[in-house]
Amino acid sequence: MSNGSKVVKSSDFTWQGVDRKVYKTDTQNFKDIHRYSLLGDDIKELNIQTRYFEIQPGGYSSLELHRHPHSVVIIRGSGTLVLGNELHDLDLHDVIYISPETIHQFHADKNEELGFICVVDRYRDRPKIPDDLTIKERITNKKVLDKIQKKC
Repeated sequence: MSNGSKVVKSSDFTWQGVDRKVYKTDTQNFKDIHRYSLLGDDIKELNIQTRYFEIQPGGYSSLELHRHPHSVVIIRGSGTLVLGNELHDLDLHDVIYISPETIHQFHADKNEELGFICVVDRYRDRPKIPDDLTIKERITNKKVLDKIQKKC
């Protein structure tokens, strides 16, 4: 299409012309996770970015917080989410809103991949890894403390 609109075709959780990327490169507080930037990197008219993250069984995303909100839709498998001082079981098609400054971490802990679409503002702050004092102040639930993986 000449106006910039497009369709990105998928097959088995890969997308035509979209590279699988290393989740992050500046920390080591995650395990067995990759990302795909589906829309937004190359479309300047979009004020959002649409990304797909896939965590292999036993893996997890970084424990983090940031000023920007984002929305998530589970499209593959199941797992667990640390969301502030709570744990949530995640299943196919669950929808999550993560408000600003909320500590969060996704876990593929149900013996299958956990895949999710994440939509964020194009212009946003960088995630922060909560320090020990922030964790102590915000997380009092022992089950959450036992679950989180913080490896800097």
